[in-house]
Amino acid sequence: MKNKKHINYFLLGLFAIMLVFGFTFLATLSAPESLRTFGNTDYFLLHQLKSLIPAVIFGIIAFLIPLHTLKKISPVLLIINLILMLLVFVPFLGSEFWGAKRWIIVGGFVMQPSEFLKITSVLYLSAWISSKFNETSKKDIINSAKNSIHNILYVLLPFLVLLGIISFLLLLQPDLTTLGIIGLTLLVIYFGSKTPLWHTIIMVFTAILGLIALIKFEPYRLGRLMVFLHPATDPLGIGFQVKQSMIAIGSGGIFGKGLGMSYQKFGFLPQAMTDSLFAVMGEELGIIGCIVLIIMFLLFLFLGLQISRKANDRFAKFTALGITFFITFQAFINMASAVGIWPLAGVPLPFFSYGGSHLLSELASIGLLLNISKNS
Repeated sequence: MKNKKHINYFLLGLFAIMLVFGFTFLATLSAPESLRTFGNTDYFLLHQLKSLIPAVIFGIIAFLIPLHTLKKISPVLLIINLILMLLVFVPFLGSEFWGAKRWIIVGGFVMQPSEFLKITSVLYLSAWISSKFNETSKKDIINSAKNSIHNILYVLLPFLVLLGIISFLLLLQPDLTTLGIIGLTLLVIYFGSKTPLWHTIIMVFTAILGLIALIKFEPYRLGRLMVFLHPATDPLGIGFQVKQSMIAIGSGGIFGKGLGMSYQKFGFLPQAMTDSLFAVMGEELGIIGCIVLIIMFLLFLFLGLQISRKANDRFAKFTALGITFFITFQAFINMASAVGIWPLAGVPLPFFSYGGSHLLSELASIGLLLNISKNS
């Protein structure tokens, strides 16, 4: 008699807690800005709740779809996503905000294609890697890796082409942070598939040189780096957000001022509902609340890696690894930026920050992880 398989209820429970906590916190956090902009205190909360409906549908589809079907259609999903990435530059479809072209607006519906690229790129690379290095041919391919010509043509070059296309589209927007998240996630999958180590070393070295060049030739990126290295730089200009974040967290003390009692969210802290949410959380819930949130994401990391390790299919294993990494890494960047141990990045805190596209992407990711866990 076969053992009955179950989903990972620990992950499901953790996700439910984080989602409820996130919406509860957003309800109080968004009220001042909602009242100031739209004349009522519930606009942003209701808008996020409306986004939750399609997000749940995405999550259910990701949970129910057979993994072998998902593997088969992964190239199609990536191509569709890349087309959407191009549509942000089309007049009357694309929307520009603060010099960045990252959104598509159709009939009042706003979508950020780069959020979905995190999933589709992981699915495609996982499918390609699992096919390239299947259980029967993996040893032969790895051994032939001693032949540098074979390595470059059949292993490294296809990966670099994928990474190059994604990098080109994201740099056009521009969105260097999302590029960093996706690029590092794909590199983790590539390295995790036990490809030759020298591949990873070369790509990391090249990425560092490219990052230095991108920072040097873009004044705002250089400014963010200077603020990170010297926090007192331009406290009323480019360093304003970092300074206000530190004030918010510091004023919260150990136990915080209480839920909804933040002072900084009343127009003093830029992007309080997205980039700076962790700072407001530190002010209202104190160090204790911040530690609890960090523990939640560390637990998410542990459960995701556990699902990846137990997966009996290489495609599922790499997909779970990629999803777990990009969600955890993005959470780390958001929280680290708020406390000044990472340059200001402008990424949402998963499951907490305001925004529909990342919510859809994250619920689809959870659905995939639960799907993989039930098939392991």
